[in-house]
Amino acid sequence: MTKRLQSITNKTAPIGAIIVIFLLWLFACNMELVPAYMLPSPVDVVRAFVDNFSIMMKQASVTLQETVYGLAIGIVIAFVVAALMDRFAILYKAIYPVLVVTQTIPTIAIAPLLVLWMGFGMAPKITLVVITTFFPIAIGLLNGFENVDPDAVNLMRSMGAGRLQIFRYVKLPNATASFFSGLRVSAAYAVVGAVVSEWLGGFEGLGVYMTRVKKAYAFDKMFAVILFISAISLVLMGIVVLLERAAMPWVHKKEIKGVK
Repeated sequence: MTKRLQSITNKTAPIGAIIVIFLLWLFACNMELVPAYMLPSPVDVVRAFVDNFSIMMKQASVTLQETVYGLAIGIVIAFVVAALMDRFAILYKAIYPVLVVTQTIPTIAIAPLLVLWMGFGMAPKITLVVITTFFPIAIGLLNGFENVDPDAVNLMRSMGAGRLQIFRYVKLPNATASFFSGLRVSAAYAVVGAVVSEWLGGFEGLGVYMTRVKKAYAFDKMFAVILFISAISLVLMGIVVLLERAAMPWVHKKEIKGVK
């Protein structure tokens, strides 16, 4: 009973926090604690969200293409690099510091260079998404490969298994949970990376739309786009969670048993 109450509390707590933030926001606007041109009322933001939903959906189709393509390429590259780093120690020592350094460079500083080199099309946006999403997935996979049970590896070797078989039947399954943990983070970052790149150079997309409404001082529409981007990120993270449950159903069963 206690565990069930804890589960219900964990699920309702975020909703309660959002409601409290919404009420505080509404109170600040109604009491005019902040000028309306700086912080629009949540009612105005919701109205702008509804009125401009079709426009945002049209722009989101471009952003989602960049996000999906970049995330898919990032997953492939991260898998290949993590597997090679796990196989060859010299590559691990050479590449790992470079990966860490790449994450210290601000995304907003890279985007203008990519636009300058690749133009205003979709290529620089996809490239920035790849750069943004690659690191969490690669590190997650690498940690999963490294934390494999050595007894399982020795057992496979005693049975005559080769490196490829050990990787396929022991290391890869062990890294699945770490992979999805990194993928959840990357799914949230992917949309942000695409929007930032569009913001600094492009013709279509949510980032371009945000630039236009900002120049028009339509801050209610600006907040509406921010909420829309957050919603897309949450949906992508939800899809990753569903994929994780499909790939590792035994983990979900343990969670259900733990609640009971």
